[in-house]
Amino acid sequence: MSFLLALLLPLAASTTGSTAFPGDTEFLYRQYPSAIAAYESRLATGVDSAEALWRLARVEVCMGDITEGDEGEAWYRKGEHLARTAVELDSLNPNAHTWLAVALGSIAVYEGSKSKVRMSYEIKYHLDRAVSLNPNDDVAFSVLGSFYAALGNVSWMERQLARMFLGRLPEGGYAEAEASFKRAITIAPDVVRHHYALGLLYRALDRPEEAREEFVKAASLPVRLARDVNDQRAAQQYLAESQ
Repeated sequence: MSFLLALLLPLAASTTGSTAFPGDTEFLYRQYPSAIAAYESRLATGVDSAEALWRLARVEVCMGDITEGDEGEAWYRKGEHLARTAVELDSLNPNAHTWLAVALGSIAVYEGSKSKVRMSYEIKYHLDRAVSLNPNDDVAFSVLGSFYAALGNVSWMERQLARMFLGRLPEGGYAEAEASFKRAITIAPDVVRHHYALGLLYRALDRPEEAREEFVKAASLPVRLARDVNDQRAAQQYLAESQ
């Protein structure tokens, strides 16, 4: 895969879900417009603003994930603004850092190569910050896995060209990707995204039996995000083609 395509990999994310905060029940049942309304109502009260903001960012990213074509960009950019504001309000909130990283990763698809390289460092910073604040943040570890998998697709020559013309890329690759995905699965073993992403990694590494095992798991788990439906469909297609 080319340097450019490697950096175009979307950094979708998942969530284990919670119903303790107003709007979380709606989010859990994928009623995203209702969740947005509930989070915005909470934000208007001025109570737990950072908590409301990162949740709003999460919904915006999820809406972007299921929006056709380039129209998803507007959702992602709004998610970035909300998550960045959450970080500014509470820099010790790990979820704010996680969802800022997710939003930035999604926006990177629409940016040029030089901007992608610059953004990669900010994405990595917020993911590292998230897991340092919460070592059990499965979403951050899963997204780190995708981040490292993208870096693993960059050849030595492409890295040298990037260094010369765009700026040095962060370190990391397939080994770090596998470790990150496995860490996410250890924390939250019933999340579709974690297993599907690890399956994609194993397929790229030509480890078909391990890929198949992860795709079987991904296809059998309950849907938590609207995007999970697409991931399960893709996993099932792979399983059918590999028989």
